[in-house]
Amino acid sequence: MRTGIVMTARPGLEHLAARAEELGFTSFWVYDSPMVHGDPFVSLALCAKATSRIKLGIGVTSPALRSAPAAAAALSSLNALAPGRIICGVGTGNTARRTLGMPPTKTAELESFTAALQDLTAGRETDYREGARTSKVRFLHVDGYVDTEDPVEFVVAAFGPKVAAIAGRLGTGMISFALHAPPAWSALGEARRAAAQAAGNSERAPSYLISSLYVLAEGEDRYGEPVKDAMGHIAVSALLLAVENPAFRAALPDAEAAAVDRLLQLRGTTASAPDRHHALYRNYLGRLPTEERDLVVPSLVDKFGLVGTGDEIRQRLDALEKAGVDELVIQPVVDPEAEMTALARLLP
Repeated sequence: MRTGIVMTARPGLEHLAARAEELGFTSFWVYDSPMVHGDPFVSLALCAKATSRIKLGIGVTSPALRSAPAAAAALSSLNALAPGRIICGVGTGNTARRTLGMPPTKTAELESFTAALQDLTAGRETDYREGARTSKVRFLHVDGYVDTEDPVEFVVAAFGPKVAAIAGRLGTGMISFALHAPPAWSALGEARRAAAQAAGNSERAPSYLISSLYVLAEGEDRYGEPVKDAMGHIAVSALLLAVENPAFRAALPDAEAAAVDRLLQLRGTTASAPDRHHALYRNYLGRLPTEERDLVVPSLVDKFGLVGTGDEIRQRLDALEKAGVDELVIQPVVDPEAEMTALARLLP
């Protein structure tokens, strides 16, 4: 299985991208959450100038954040800096919208936006809509401005068969966050294959899993403080989803539901407060403060972290690869450079 790295977007990441390339990682990604992180296109432009081989990914943007022409211009400008090395993930904007106090966009918008980006970044004309008005748009100046010759790779953020089918219809790959169950990936793959066959798309596009990873030393506690430190940011993101999604929260076991209540108390807000996003998304996907590590109950470690001995992790990754995952993308938060070095040794 290939491996990549994902970080929160900010200027200054380029030395980590260069180090990831030296260590042999396939890709280097940044998140696109404007109100909690920096701009991903600025970050990746710096990374593009500091690297020569590694793929550079946006994980993920959304039709709610930018118009298709603006996003296509940013992507194709990056492609001019790193020809053929750009990956664009597209989703409904679950986190990026929640941090604005807004709900995610519809999957129909995800599909039309991604299709428009595919057209524009390849130099084709596409429909652009504002309300009831539609016009045809394309890049009017290309040479010296953007690269529409080298392909941009697209992936859609999929957690269920509906979006997996969009990937199949559009011929894109898929990306998912902390989805560790091989049967779930098999189901996504089947939905994508069926839709691809119906649309006449035969080539299988790559699938990416964003996660956290911790290798246990002999006899080390699977639920100890170092584990919580390494993967707590992923676990707390699930608790935040439970705050925002009552149906998801209702399905949680008692220990996780209690952790949601403690999170709200620690952040000084409620699930119904109109400004809750100001408190909930502080330090989102950053290293968990010590006082919040108790929120990471054992079941969250089991569900949202790749935690185990080296042999156990390899077995889990083998099962995920057989289910359709092509690349594991890890976010290091404690000591990124040291963690990348250790990961490169574990997963050659």
